[in-house]
This record gives sequence, C-alpha cells and structure tokens, in this order.
Amino acid sequence: MKVLLLSAEVDPFAKTGGLADVAAALPRALRDLGHEVAVILPAYRRALAAGPEIRDTGAIVRAPIARRSVEGRILASALPPGDVPVYLIDRPSYFDRRGLYGEDGQDYPDNCERFVFFQRAALEAIRVLGLSPDVIHCNDWQTGLVPVYLEEVYRRQPGSPFRAVGTVMTIHNLAYQGAFWHLDLPLTGLDWSLFNPARLEAHGLLNFLKAGLVYADVLSTVSPTYAREIQTPEGGRGLDGLLRARRGRLHGIVNGIDPTAWNPAIDPHLAARYTVRTWPAGKQANKAQLQAEAGLDPRPELPLLAAIGRLDVQKGWDLIIEGAEALLSRNLQLVVLGTGDPRFERALDRLAAAHPGQLRAFLEFSQPRAHRIEAGADLFLMPSLYEPCGLNQLYSLAYGTVPLVRATGGLADTVVDATPEALRDGSATGFSFVEPSAEALIAAVDRALALWRCRDSWARLVDSGMRADWTWHRSARAYVELYDEAQRLRSSRSAG
Repeated sequence: MKVLLLSAEVDPFAKTGGLADVAAALPRALRDLGHEVAVILPAYRRALAAGPEIRDTGAIVRAPIARRSVEGRILASALPPGDVPVYLIDRPSYFDRRGLYGEDGQDYPDNCERFVFFQRAALEAIRVLGLSPDVIHCNDWQTGLVPVYLEEVYRRQPGSPFRAVGTVMTIHNLAYQGAFWHLDLPLTGLDWSLFNPARLEAHGLLNFLKAGLVYADVLSTVSPTYAREIQTPEGGRGLDGLLRARRGRLHGIVNGIDPTAWNPAIDPHLAARYTVRTWPAGKQANKAQLQAEAGLDPRPELPLLAAIGRLDVQKGWDLIIEGAEALLSRNLQLVVLGTGDPRFERALDRLAAAHPGQLRAFLEFSQPRAHRIEAGADLFLMPSLYEPCGLNQLYSLAYGTVPLVRATGGLADTVVDATPEALRDGSATGFSFVEPSAEALIAAVDRALALWRCRDSWARLVDSGMRADWTWHRSARAYVELYDEAQRLRSSRSAG
C-alpha cells in the first residue's frame, strides 16, 4: 500500500510535542511492514536547519490563496536512517520564522493563511511529484482541510488521480482545533455554502479540525479511552456531537515507542545499559549516576520518583506542586525535568531550595537527561488532567521505571493498576488513581511506597512492565487496518 502522511511536525525536522514523534516513527514502522510511505511537512526555518541532507527538487507548486496564486518550492530529504522520503513545502514568507505556530506565547496572526497554503501546496506536490498514494493520512488541524479539498475540488476535476484515494484523519489532541475568524474563509477558496454547522463552521468560527472530521473517510485518535472521552460533553471540546455521529468510523490506536530510540539495552545516554534480565544491576548503576547528576543524597535505599514534561495544568503539575510537601515528608527523593508555566517553575525552584539533596528541578528540556531520568528513577509520576495517549509512561515501562498515572485517556489504556488481583495474576504494570486531586495522587504514591518495600513484588511489577510490547510495529498494523477501511470506503464511493 502507498501511504502519504501529512503533518505539521516531524522529528527531527520540527517538533513541539508528541505529534512529531508519531509522524516520524509511524512511517518507519509502516516501511518495515513492507508499505511504501512518504511524508510532507512545511519547510520551517528550524526544519531546514535540523533536517538531514535537504535538497531542492527543482519542482514548483502553485497554490490558490483567495484570488492569488502563491508559489512554493518542493524540497526533499529523508527520515533517518534514510529510507522514508520526506518532502518539505518551502515558502519563506510563511515558514522562515523563529516559531512553528507563533512566538512568545502568541500565535502568528496569519496562521490560517499559512496552513491553507501548506495544505493546498501539499496536494499540488502529490500531483507534481507523481506520488499516487492509496491513502492520505492527515494529522491534527493543520491538515484538516485536505479531505475537504479532495472532495470539493480535486475529485471533481476530469481524470482526477484522487478519485479513489482514501483519507484518515487523526486527532492527537482535541484541544487544538485550528479555529479562525469566519471572514478568513475566502483564503481557503472554498464556497460560502460550506460554512454551516454540518460542514466547516463550529460556534461561528471556521474550524479546520472539524472540517477534517466531517470529510475524512476514517477517523482515529491516539487511544481507545480518549476516543470514548471525546464523545462526551466533558471531553468533546464542542465537537462531541459530531464525534458521536461518526463513532462507527472513529477508532482509538495507542501510539508506540521507537525501540531504536527508547531501549535501555542500546541507549547511548545511560551510565549502564540493561535488559529485562539484567535490570536490577543496570538500574542501580543509573540511579547512582542520576543522584550524582541531580545533586541528591547518594542513598540507593530510598525510592527515587521522577516527573518529566511540559509544566502546565493539563499535565497535572498543579497536583504535584500542591502535594509536594506531603510527598517530601515521606522517605523519598524527587527529580523533575521540564519548562512551561512560570508559576510552576517558581514553585519548583522554591521547593528545591527548601529540600536540598531530596528534590532537584531541572527547568529545561534535555533529551539525553530525559533518558537518564527514565533509567535512574524507580517511580514515574504522570497525573495528567487529560492525556490523549502519552508517551512517557511507555518509556517508563520499557526502562523498568514503574509509572504512576491518573486513569485518563491513553494512560488508562497502557498502565494496569497494581490491585491485589492484578498483582496475583501478573497483569499489573503500575499504579493509577481517578480523582484529579493532590490527595488522590498522594494516596497512590503511598500505595506504591508500600509495594516498594516488598522487593519481590516490586521486581515482578518491573518485569511485567518491561515485557509489555508497546513498539510502533504493533500500532502500525492497526493503522494498516484503518488504511484498508478508508480505501474500501472510498473505492465503493468512487465506483458508485
């Protein structure tokens, strides 16, 4: 099967979050399964700086923006190690900027125009390059108009090569919808008759994500639980009615992890590498290294807790900070890594100053340090308010660091709570709690500390987590089933 993946972010070219990881790892896994895959993203300034061996194809695309024809170049590269082609849509006036979507906490005011251009140019690039995909896989709001353009423009053209091309629209985070002023509609070139609640309009705004959810053949999101949550008024962000109406075409597939990037047996960032058979000695060595790096007291007998991520309410940092004094009154250590809300950064600084040798806050993001923390910690905290999928809990399982999560979204799908029954049957892989409160977090930590003192039980918990298969090949097979479904649906429609 020929799959074309469109994404506003692809690692290592451009990344602000987990979308970039998915858009890099899924194509590699699909290629390993024997499928032909290509990727298209914008040629941001940072993408041109970070991407490997980018070259000019010499091909030009012209995309209609309102009543203008806007020209762009097609650049080419590849995903490391080099066998998945990547095409970048280059238009410096749109993409040669410091940020991807904005700067200094403010979105760029022309984001609607920028991503209209990207989507139209990507479709033109498919034609110019002769890619002939069977399925186009769209990701998040920045690609939401692609299924609309296919249906309302391209498939209506005589001899269109897009007639039988299926579409899959993946929601990575429903909070980000690409909602713009309704008077931006002329930029899209689409007819005003489509600006209605059954098509492109949501709450008076032009909504890119909604457009994709209405027009795509198949919908997906990044975990089964999140797929259910977004169909409720509480989790649907105003689109729950549409998602319920399309629930027969909505699927939840948990993201995977790349075993070439997150594998303690080959990780170059670790003090000692280890496997599921050698983890006790390996984690002991990495814990000692992490305690030294973080300036913590060198006490291997204490449980070492960790948290990594963007410092905001969605990730549950308010619960960690509110409960920090109570947690630190226990006999434990804590290392955190992340940047974000200045209030949380200041609070963590104060806590670290008040608890030297017990708490270290790295207010930065460092990928090598994230690897060392995953390897050196005993327990990983992830008390998210909501979490479409989450990746850190999967990294933790792979590294023998027991995850402690709030039971929401992908966290509920990937971490089996250590109840007495789950411990007896060997299915437990971590700890979870439901109520989004500091008290519930602390109670879950207390349960974990009680099991920590039962070394044999803790070892079985670590073993179970490390043996679980959360690699991308598992997820990629599920996506192939969606691609087959999208192609069948589109073929039946085009034949009719």
